[in-house]
Parts: sequence; C-alpha cells; structure tokens
Amino acid sequence: MASPSAPHHGAVITVSSNKGGVGKTTLATNLAIYSRALREDLPVLIVGLDDQGTIDRMFSLQEYGPEDGNLKHGWAERSLTRVAQLGQYGVHFVPSPPDVALLKARASDPKTLSRILRETAWPGLVILDTKSDLEALTVNAYHAADRILIPIADWSSLEEAEKIFRLLKAEGGGLVDRARVVFTLVDRRSRVGGASGTTLYQRLRDEASLRGWSYHKTPISRSPRVEALNSGEQKPLSVLHHAKGTAVHTQLRELTLEVLGELGMSDRLDLRCRDDEEETAEQWGRAVSRPSRETSGGVGRWIAPWRR
Repeated sequence: MASPSAPHHGAVITVSSNKGGVGKTTLATNLAIYSRALREDLPVLIVGLDDQGTIDRMFSLQEYGPEDGNLKHGWAERSLTRVAQLGQYGVHFVPSPPDVALLKARASDPKTLSRILRETAWPGLVILDTKSDLEALTVNAYHAADRILIPIADWSSLEEAEKIFRLLKAEGGGLVDRARVVFTLVDRRSRVGGASGTTLYQRLRDEASLRGWSYHKTPISRSPRVEALNSGEQKPLSVLHHAKGTAVHTQLRELTLEVLGELGMSDRLDLRCRDDEEETAEQWGRAVSRPSRETSGGVGRWIAPWRR
C-alpha cells in the first residue's frame, strides 16, 4: 500500500500526538525494532522530527560528527540517502538536528517531506516520530504517511486527538482515512464511576468509536518495567530485548503484526512467534541485535545485504 504522496517501494508510518507523556516515541522506536525483527528482509528507517535526540541515543552505534550530516542536511539536499545511518537492532535512523527551528521555516509547503522521501526511495518501512505539536513539520509528516498512528492514554489525550482528526479533515486528500488510534499506557484496573464502573480503557475505546475513529485492537499496557527502559539509563533500551515476559512485549508484537498487515507488508512474517510463546524474541530478536559495522551511511550500499 502506498499513497500518491509517497510512491516509493515501501510505506511510511507517522506516529503523532500533540500531548506529551502518552508513549509516542516509545511506540515509534519499538515499532521500528519489532518490524525489523518480524521481517528481517525489511529495511526500516526511523526519523525523529524534533531535537530531543532520543532516537540518536537509542540507535547510534558510534559518535557522529557534523560531516556525517543530520536531518537538517537531508532536508536541504532533498534526500535522506546520505544521512541515513545504520543503527542498533539493524534499524537505520537519521541523526537529529541540534534544533528544528530552521526546518520548520523550510516546511511551509506540507508536501516537502513527501518529495524528500520520494527522492530517497527507501525500499522498506519509514517511521516518522513527530514533535508533540501540530506545526509545519508534523503536518508534513501527515502528508507523507500511509498510516498515521495517534496514541491515546487518557481523556486529555483523547481530546487533543480530536484536534488532530479535525486538522486531517481540513488538510483533505484522504488523510483522515489513514489515521488509527493506538491506546497506550493502559491500566485495566482503572475504572470510571467506582469499582462497579467500566474501565478507563473501555471508556476511551467507546468514545473513540462514537467519534468515528478507527483504532487498533491491540492496546499497549502501562508497565513500570518498560518505563524504566526509557529513563533508567542514558541509552533507551528496547522492549523486545529487555522486557521479555511483560504484557507489553507481547502487545507490541501483536500491534506490529496488525500495522504491517494493514500496510500489506506481512506476507513474509515469521508467524511461528505467534504460536510458540517459548520462542518469542529469544530467537527472532537475537537475529537483529548484531548489525554489521562495515557500513555507516547511504541507503544504496545496504540494498544487497537486505535482500540476502
């Protein structure tokens, strides 16, 4: 599945929320890792449209200097080919710029990023992690996307999601049809209206249905162990490799299968990991945790290794 705005060989997923603290970047980064694990032949590129550096810390294998380039340089060159770097877990990433103010100034045309990705011609999956706003870079990410994932964790983030859906409708081009809610940080014990009331998750899901929003059936639970992966060390760690045995570990796998299936990219998934809980990441995760150090740079040189 590929939209007219991104007619390369793969697909683009945008993860967006205009409210912080809903697990947006955790979802984006782990979706990249799980996608690479479930399909070892699938090139995965993650791009952060902010200046927080979380993606750099999580995926970098070495120190990158100014000569290596970052998203600012890729934007100016109208291609991410030169600045895409091989990262941890076999996932490629584009180093973040020191600030995004200049990029926002160059993103007034909402189709700019679509053209950049078209020129890049990434042969697999691109994941865009947006800043928690609805400004120019985020709107560019919407227009570039085949699928827009909107995390909702509570009532406040649901109300903020309404703004995203209104914006997508206003932008036109069928953008709203590409949007899917993902319920995150779910605590099934939390109830609305006392002990006999419905759970907060059910309430949010029912409200999303009433508003006509599509959503993925697999929610992502709240987990102190998973939260510690992002805050316990300088380098954020993956759920796949460091949170085995948690509900989130299984949920992220199932959600990834859902997303890739909708995008028509699940034809070669190793579905054995659905049937045998003893294997899960123990086998299919290890295979992607040792990326080659032979390269660090452009897309073209990696095509042959991907297709082995």
